[in-house]
Amino acid sequence: MKKTIVFLAVFAILLLSACSAPRLNLFDTTPRALQEYTLEGTGKEKILLLSVNGLISDTPKRGMFGTSPSLVEQISVQLNKAKTDPQIKAVLLKVNSSGGTITASDILYQELTLYKSKSGSKIAVIMMDVAASGAYYLSLPADMIMAHPTTITGSVGVILLRPKVNTLMEKVGASVEITKFGSHKDMGSPFRPSTDDERKLIQKTVDTMGKRFIDLVAKHRQLDEASLKEVSTARVFVADEALQLRLIDKIGYISDAVKNTRELAGLSADARVVVYRRKDMPEENYYRVSTSSAEAVNLSLINITLPDIFTTGAGYYYLWPGSLNFE
Repeated sequence: MKKTIVFLAVFAILLLSACSAPRLNLFDTTPRALQEYTLEGTGKEKILLLSVNGLISDTPKRGMFGTSPSLVEQISVQLNKAKTDPQIKAVLLKVNSSGGTITASDILYQELTLYKSKSGSKIAVIMMDVAASGAYYLSLPADMIMAHPTTITGSVGVILLRPKVNTLMEKVGASVEITKFGSHKDMGSPFRPSTDDERKLIQKTVDTMGKRFIDLVAKHRQLDEASLKEVSTARVFVADEALQLRLIDKIGYISDAVKNTRELAGLSADARVVVYRRKDMPEENYYRVSTSSAEAVNLSLINITLPDIFTTGAGYYYLWPGSLNFE
């Protein structure tokens, strides 16, 4: 009897998934190829709109409905597709992120720099709620950076996130015995406090990564000494402050960014704005961020969704921790 009930339940799920939209496919997890969809315009020349949304990482995100590509993979795949289309004359990045890992941020910076040099396309940025730290880092190759009036940006700095559990272990009477070769092999261990010498070495690494960031800002934005000193504090700025410091070029909305990108690339007013998606939507718009299809998912009945920062792990980040979402 129990087997019959289970069979009927599975049959009902498959039947409903075949009749509903979007279709729930428990077995087909093969990603569909990216397709181009037009948001506006009728001309031949194009502006590609790319969304940079969430934690910048090269680690795939696992959820209830399977694993989704990392942000690095998503952007790289779209840029590779754009390289094959000579009609794409500009890329407009829609950025909404508090940053991410140092390496992932640097990879996207490099990918955008190479795309720009090889394609001859212009790159523009429109910042949404937050475009801080690593999100600002990857925006540096842009020919124009525009922020919304309410954007928070800046946080040009490095942070090392690592847990410490030694105090808790002492309270519960637990310990970890370590045998090592090399005096600093367990430097940064969560199982004991750091020594003064270790703190100095860690700070040296952080300073090196921070200098790389601030040097790139100085190179791309050509800030004066006073502005560079203020930016080097790694604080965040509202849009008006960022404009005064020359971290951004303009303040406006996405429609303004599209217009300015057309002018930047020397395109006509009817140049198309396009996006890459894996599934068409009845009403495409500028504010949809996902490129993935809702048709083919891999359902996981047991799922514990952790904040991105926990799934990425301890490490060095170009990240503004003040905007992390722990829900």
